[in-house]
Amino acid sequence: MVSIDNTALFTDRYELTMVSAALRDGTAQRPCTFEVFARRLPDGRRYGVVAGTGRLVEALAGFRFDADRLAALKEFLEPDTLTWLGDYRFSGSIDGYREGELFFPGSPVLTVRGTFAEAVVLETLVLSILNHDSAVASAAARMVSAAAGRPIIEMGSRRTHESAAVASARAAYLAGMASTSNLEATRRYGVPGAGTSAHSFTLAHTGPDGPDERAAFAAQVDALGVGTTLLVDTYDITRGVATAVEVAGTGLGGVRIDSGDLGVLARQVRAQLDDLGATSTRIVVSGDLDEYGIAALRAEPVDAYGVGTQLVTGSGAPTAGMVYKLVEVDGIGVAKRASHKESRGGRKAAVRTARDTGTIVEEIVYSADAEPPSTPGLSARPLQIPLVRDGEPVADLPTLEEGRAHLADALVSLPWEGLGLSSGDPAVPTRFVLP
Repeated sequence: MVSIDNTALFTDRYELTMVSAALRDGTAQRPCTFEVFARRLPDGRRYGVVAGTGRLVEALAGFRFDADRLAALKEFLEPDTLTWLGDYRFSGSIDGYREGELFFPGSPVLTVRGTFAEAVVLETLVLSILNHDSAVASAAARMVSAAAGRPIIEMGSRRTHESAAVASARAAYLAGMASTSNLEATRRYGVPGAGTSAHSFTLAHTGPDGPDERAAFAAQVDALGVGTTLLVDTYDITRGVATAVEVAGTGLGGVRIDSGDLGVLARQVRAQLDDLGATSTRIVVSGDLDEYGIAALRAEPVDAYGVGTQLVTGSGAPTAGMVYKLVEVDGIGVAKRASHKESRGGRKAAVRTARDTGTIVEEIVYSADAEPPSTPGLSARPLQIPLVRDGEPVADLPTLEEGRAHLADALVSLPWEGLGLSSGDPAVPTRFVLP
């Protein structure tokens, strides 16, 4: 398992003040169930992608209040609460949708069972990981679908927080992107790495006689071989492509275009490369691309895409909108009734039904204490899997590669209209069979 830093203070103050009050009145030890779900999908989205459960299980191991962290809490917590926190170890159970699973409004994405105190204190950690990673994975999946089999390189590290960059690269790979420019994601999670040079490298080869693009290309080819990808739009693209082929030969691996009208430029560059004999040289395009921009380039001679800003910001939906709600106390269902923020009481389970062709028909959410509803003529697949038992990760949790393969299969099983980029209802309806 990947080691992780202490995560105990990756939380909100009100969680610890609740624990303090609960320890005083005895509520702390009441058996409870919390549930993570999204009330709705972001505008324009037809499905969501679960990501981050693997990171959450890792982070749970680092949720420990050591002496330094307890010292930071003395200002507002009483000694008994500090003692309890010092001994804190989550001892409950967690079930949830596996990484790479699709989710829809009301899907019980995660179920946390334990005492009130030990479960409530995890709220912010759970939501910060799942909301971020699922938002990025959901955006990435739409981009991958729009690319229609062409590879996408994740290169958003310079557009987000340094830790979020690593998590984003992981979520993007889960969703089907081919590689990342982020070295820590490669080291930590095994995401394939990619990257060659930026405009600064070309600009650095400027001498007394002016820019020397040829020298920059020659240096890169000398270091990385003719299979490298040369950035050709620092000055004049037509001249840049000609120089690139002159330096590397017709076996040049690729050229990258990072600005301008990418569709028009891709056509021009493809024609020029073919005329020069570099028929196998790939064209990579980048520059604030989102799923709509990628889809617009589908008919153009583009071989690969690079995405950054739009990916790491969720392409307009930077959070998955998930909430962490108490749904059961001492085996009794409890529910929030506030307008527009309702919740459904009781611990739940879910199955997803499909025709024999594999196409999903609906998701059914039902009481975890009941038998799964009958689905004549349809297969029904349980959606939650065990993640943590008695505070410890279960053996053989799905790997990142397995989650990636699972999502690829899941997207194929969506009704065809669910893969479109147009707005509409969720691709799969959710039916609630609850008391």
